[in-house]
Amino acid sequence: MKSSVCPNVFSINLALPVVRETSGEKINSPAHVRAALEDIASLAQEAFVVLCINPKHRLIEKCLITLGIADASLVHPREVFRTAILAGATAIIVAHNHPSGDPAPSSEDLRITRQLVEAGKVVGIQVLDHVIVGRGETPFHSIRESGVVAFH
Repeated sequence: MKSSVCPNVFSINLALPVVRETSGEKINSPAHVRAALEDIASLAQEAFVVLCINPKHRLIEKCLITLGIADASLVHPREVFRTAILAGATAIIVAHNHPSGDPAPSSEDLRITRQLVEAGKVVGIQVLDHVIVGRGETPFHSIRESGVVAFH
């Protein structure tokens, strides 16, 4: 459609991104992640969550990506990064609970972490950590801190 004001210019509908307000909550340790996810610690099914983070490590948004069964949750990078992109995140922290209360990572937890780190490199959104939420004496496990997955 040609513009009537400038006949040689096409009319374009333009939607610019809006700066998202943050909660102000600074997330800079696995303990902060665990505190932000107290609501999933006692669920009877796995809940996979993405925390969208701004450049100052402040929480933009916390989103439930998938709700699984007692010992598994289906996760795909497409859903994880869709949320992060729409929120304008520069980084994410992914997390999920283990209904058993034991936060030790499974081989599937490590596999999806590696997959998300690689996908993050492609889209330019850094995966800072994958925190597994547990209960009791060991309330969480940081895959980054354990060193079993390279996050850079």
